[in-house]
Amino acid sequence: MTSENRFSVPRPAIGRWYRRANGQLFEVVAVDEDDATVELQFFDGTIDEVDLETWDNLRIIRVAAPEDWSGSVDMDPEDFNGKDDGQLPGGYQNPFRFLDDRE
Repeated sequence: MTSENRFSVPRPAIGRWYRRANGQLFEVVAVDEDDATVELQFFDGTIDEVDLETWDNLRIIRVAAPEDWSGSVDMDPEDFNGKDDGQLPGGYQNPFRFLDDRE
């Protein structure tokens, strides 16, 4: 293989999103250096694992996280509690709350 046919493969980083040549979006959710594996979670929630050698041969690019990432957590609004009473599910933390606290 000539160097002009080679792709520059980004190193796997936990929490980063990538796109495969077929358009599939996925996030790296774990990297195990001891086992030389990378765990992927696709946008639809499917989990897969590849070894680092396979990773190096994937045709992928690093991309920004999708704006609507709810596909990967596989929850619909009715899954929260079955009724729309304005209550958030237990354990929910508003990531923007710290902005309100600063004022």
